[in-house]
This record gives sequence, C-alpha cells and structure tokens, in this order.
Amino acid sequence: MIDGTWEPCPATRWEDAFLSGNGRHGAMVFGDPADDRVVVNHHTLVRPNGSEDLRPPELADGLGRLQDALLSGDTTAAETFGAGSPLVWVQPFHPAFRTRVHRTRGLHEAVSGYRREADYTTGEVTAAYEAWRSGVFVSRADDVVVQHITDPGLTADVLLDHALPGAPARLAVGRSTVLTPGGARLALRVGYPGSPLGYTGVTEARVDGGRVSVAGDGIRIEGARSLTLTTRVVRAAGRPDLGTLWEALPHEDYTTLLDRHRPLHREAYGRASLTLRDAVAERELSGSELLRDPRSPALLERLFAAGRYHLLSSSGMLPPRLTGLWTGDWDTAWSGAFTTNANLNLQIASASAAALPEVTDAHAALVQGQLSDWRDNAMALFGARGIVAPSHTDGESGHTRHFQRAYPLHLWTAGADWLLQPLLEHAEATTGTPDPVLTAALVETALFYEDFLGREDPDGNVAVVPSYSPENRPANASWGTVNATMDIAAARHALTTAADHSPGHPSAALWRSLAARLPAYLVNEDGALAEWAWPGLMETYDHRHLSHLYPVWPLDEINPYDTPELAAAAHRALELRGSENDSAHGHLHHALIAARLRDPSRVSAALDAVLGGDFFHDSLMSAHYPSRDVYNADAAHTLPAAVIESLVQSTPDRLVLLPAVPAAYPAGELRGVRTRFGARLDLRWAEDGATAVLRPTRDARVDLRTGDGLALTETSAGNPPAPLELTAGVDRVLTLGPR
Repeated sequence: MIDGTWEPCPATRWEDAFLSGNGRHGAMVFGDPADDRVVVNHHTLVRPNGSEDLRPPELADGLGRLQDALLSGDTTAAETFGAGSPLVWVQPFHPAFRTRVHRTRGLHEAVSGYRREADYTTGEVTAAYEAWRSGVFVSRADDVVVQHITDPGLTADVLLDHALPGAPARLAVGRSTVLTPGGARLALRVGYPGSPLGYTGVTEARVDGGRVSVAGDGIRIEGARSLTLTTRVVRAAGRPDLGTLWEALPHEDYTTLLDRHRPLHREAYGRASLTLRDAVAERELSGSELLRDPRSPALLERLFAAGRYHLLSSSGMLPPRLTGLWTGDWDTAWSGAFTTNANLNLQIASASAAALPEVTDAHAALVQGQLSDWRDNAMALFGARGIVAPSHTDGESGHTRHFQRAYPLHLWTAGADWLLQPLLEHAEATTGTPDPVLTAALVETALFYEDFLGREDPDGNVAVVPSYSPENRPANASWGTVNATMDIAAARHALTTAADHSPGHPSAALWRSLAARLPAYLVNEDGALAEWAWPGLMETYDHRHLSHLYPVWPLDEINPYDTPELAAAAHRALELRGSENDSAHGHLHHALIAARLRDPSRVSAALDAVLGGDFFHDSLMSAHYPSRDVYNADAAHTLPAAVIESLVQSTPDRLVLLPAVPAAYPAGELRGVRTRFGARLDLRWAEDGATAVLRPTRDARVDLRTGDGLALTETSAGNPPAPLELTAGVDRVLTLGPR
C-alpha cells in the first residue's frame, strides 16, 4: 500500500490520530468504536494574546549609529537596537473542539478484525470493527468536516466538546441544540477571554432510524442504523446567527458529499508518485510496523506519500503552519505559527516539483495578504522603502514583533527574497515568467535594498549592516553583525531578479550595479564557505540552521557545474556542520543541500537520522525532535522534497538526473515531477541505468547533467545535442547507462 496507511487499533493520543484536511478545515480522527472522537481544526483559529494590533517600533532613527558601531568593530552594538521592545509571540494556533460519539452500551475493544485506515487518494479516514464502521473526510467541494457511523442499533451520546488539553479556563462557552425531523442541529460558541472575537462550530446530525433526544449538552441517539455529522467552523466577532449557519451546511448524505469531494482531492494528490522496487515485500505493513524498521524502502515510500498528502491537506487559504493544519492541544509549541526563516520554506520545498500548485497558491495568499505590513517593517525598522518579512506570523499580521537579544530576528532582512523564491520557482515551472503581482513584490524587495545598502566596507564593497544569520551567531561576536552570507545572497538575488523581470524600471541599472558591488563570499581557514563574509568573525559550526548555504539551496547560485570552487567550499561547510539539538528541519535541510552538491552519502545520513530517530507518530505526522517530542510538520512535509532533489533537479536552463541517489534505494520510479523549464518528467532508475521521459509544455533549451557513473546513451531521436533541445508537445525519452 503506497497510497495510504493503516493501523490495527484506535489512536489513544491525538498525535496518532489520522488526518484529513482541505486547506481550511482539518480533522484528527481517533477511530475508537467506544468513543469516536474527531478533533476539528481551522486555519483561522488563533487566540488573541495582545499582539494582534502591535506595529513595529520606530527604530530607523538609530540605524545609522548602529551601522557606524558595527563597522568600527563593536561586536555587541546590535544588542541595544530594539532594546525595550518586547518579544511578543504571535497569536497561538489552537483546536476548535472535538465531536464525540460515545457509545452507551458495552465497551468495544479492538480485536483482530479492527482496522483504521487513511486513504491518501481520497482524503477519507475510515475505521471498522465487526458491524461498526466510521468514515471521516474534509470536503474540498463543500468546506465541511463530514463523519458517518453505521452500526445496527446504534445507541450513543453525541457532543461538541471544547474541553481539549490546555484550553483557557475563562473561555466563554455557549451551546444550542435543536431537534429536527431528521435528527438534530448542534452549535458551540466559544469566546476568547478579554476579546470580542470567538468562534462558532455548527453541526447537523442526520439519523437513519431510531430515536433522538436532547441529553445534557448534546443529544442521545437510540437504536439508529447510521449517524452523519456535518460540521463547519466560523471565527468572527459577536454572535453569528445560528439559523443562517445551519442552513448553509450541505444537507446531502455522506455518499453524495464524498462523491462530490473525491475527484477534486484525487486529481491533486495523484499528479506525482514514488515507487521503490525493494518496497514490495513490506508494502502492506501498518505504518507503526514500518516505523520499527527505519531502513525499509517501504517506509520511505509510505512517508513520501504521506508527506505529499499532509502537505496538500494542510494548504489552502494558508500554507502549512508548524503543525500543518492540526493540533489537539491549545498549548502549541512556538504558537503553532508560520516560522519563516527556515521551517515554512522547507515544508513547501516540494510544492513546485511534486506538482502541488495548491500549496504554492496558499503560500502566495499568505505573502500577498501581508505585503502592507512588510512595508511597515521596512520603514519603521530601517527607514527604507520596499518590504521586509517577519520571522514569525500567525497568518494575520505580518508585522515584526520578535525582539530578543539572543534571537534578534528583527535584524533579518533576507526574508522577503527567501519567501518569494518558491513563488518564482512556481512561475518558472508553469508560465516561465512571474505574474504582475509577483513581479511587483520582487521590485519592492529590490527597492528595500536600494535604500538599505548605503554603507561600504574598507575595500569599497557594499556592506550589509546590520546583518543576521538565522538563528546562529559568530563564536566571537554577538548575533547582529555584518555581511551574513545569507543576507549577501538574498540581496544579490533580489536585485538581479528584479532587474531581470523589470528591465524598464528606472532603478534597474542601479540594482545591477548594487548587486555587482556586494562582497564576494568568504572561504575560511578551514576551506569552508563562511557564514559571515567579514574579517575576524569565527564560525559556530554546531547549529541546526544552514542559512549560509542559501546560495546552494534553493538559489543554485553555487553549484558544482558553474562554480566548482565555491561548491567545494560549501561542501566543506556542510561536512563541518553539526546537528546541534537534532531538529528534524536541520537534518532535511542538510539533505537538500547535500543533494545539490551531489553527495549521496550525506543525503543518506540525513535521511537515516530522521527515519531512525523516532520522529514519526503512527499518524505519519512528525515531531520536531527525536523520540516524537513536539508535534511538528517539518519532517513530514520536507521529506518528499529531499527525495526528489536526490533524483531530479532542475533550473530554468538545466536538468540534473540522479545527482545523489541514496545507496539504500537502488531502483524505483518517480512520476509526475514538474521541472522549472516547463516539462513534466517521469523517471525510472535501477543499478544498470535509467530512463527519463520529458513532456515539455513549452520550447526549452537546457543543459543536461547526470549523476556520477552515468552517461546518456540514447534518446528517441538518436544522440542528443548539447544542450538538450525540447519542443512543446513533443515527448523526449532519455536513456542513461553506465559510463
């Protein structure tokens, strides 16, 4: 089974609950016959904490003094820039409530016939035991959570239960229950303490046969053949009209609703797939069994499928949070925010290549909805035009509010370029050029650097000051400093990209001139690409972030083909990098960079650290740390990107086949990859060679590269030219064999 997962028992922890989602609503399904619980989530559910109306403090008047101090050698000067501004976490993400269908007769204990299953092709989560069956999905067509239970003589209490772990004691909770000819209507209103905001959940219960009565805070069903619950969540101020919300729910039966949803989900999920030859023997094992054998190809195959499924399911109105679209606890680590200096981009890294434009559209919605706040950041903090992205956001505000001596994230200026890069890759893969909205954002990023880059180093290069490399510091200086490599790369990329796509802009020539005056990257005494291109700053190698390798991944500015010396220095930096606290995102970021540098052994080691570190729950959602510590989507969502990068890489003018295939996976098939030069690609590989089928959607001329030990032997048109010429609508078959 590669298109889903299953377990032989119900979930007892919310972390093990199977997941469904449509990018707005999320559902966590326990599948317990005795107490059938579904935790309902919604992307908009963030708890007001006083941060929602905060604007960035006006610090720009002190910027010049800070720059003077840093350039003169004061390595701690940045610690006072923003001092007195509080570190305020963004509004924390939280669950809505759980629907509970609690059996009132007998305890249904799981036996050998029980099976809980998530079908990734449909988004439906089912559980079955004897005559009892439960099915849950989150509809893409109707934007509701739908649950259906069948059991002869079903007798149960049904409740919308807000009392989830960590729920604040002073929530204002109100309920409404109305019996109807076909069942009942239930509503749960929850108001946040000290805020006019709250959220409302409305559920329609449709009962086939039996009797329905009001019981406590919910209803009791007796002797029914089946029960269907249709649920929607709305976050708003005041008290929305319940009648209107109930009437807006779809009233069709479960099968009809599923039939309407299924094609929409199936088409998106089915665009790409990974099949590993050696996975066949263990493919039918449960997820928990596979997790006990980290070296099983079937496990990687299953996690690739799960990663694409969860990424798709959590992306819609917004991209995935640190927890995707799901949590069963109000005390979500790091506020369940969007952490933009690493985690978000890593999670969505496969969106373009793995043919999930829904994810990119969600990311674009987040970015475009916050550009006004990003302008405020640029002006208030740096006195500049253009845009500066925050390091954390709750999905509502894009204002910077993370001020801390040890993590001065307000000094990070590379964020806009970093967050726009996935949108640029999507544009390259589809139309070939950015749309006007993206182009305008690229221009605003360049305008920021036009204003900000006003200082020089002693050699006459433009200096990036203040500068910050998330979330690291030099061994002999404070966190805020000069010429972090990521900042140099972002500035150069932003300026040249804006000039390329807006050549008629009055500042285009100036942008190119500024980019040319940025300092070169520094290779340190260890032969490694330095994290700071400033004399005297010493490396801190043992760290989870790899911000300074931004020019390698995702920018491809440093690569083994065009810049072999710098690629060797980047590889040395990767060799020297520690894993610090074993954060999952650090290991997979390492894998992505190693793949770009054609190092299959380091890709394998990074994957092994994640697969063997007990990072995955039975749900196949992941944790931030080993031993399943802190529910977090980084590993689950990033893993497909690491696998794809080891097999296929592309830029607008280059294709690399099998650059860094882990030895543990010698044969398989990757289908549906989308390249950045506008072609779909299917790849089969084995020990004796490989075959790639390219289906171009536009004409292209690309440089073709292959992994070590492989050579292009033939194509459908004979020996290929160099570079490879592709014609829209004409398939091209490439065959690789041993050198």
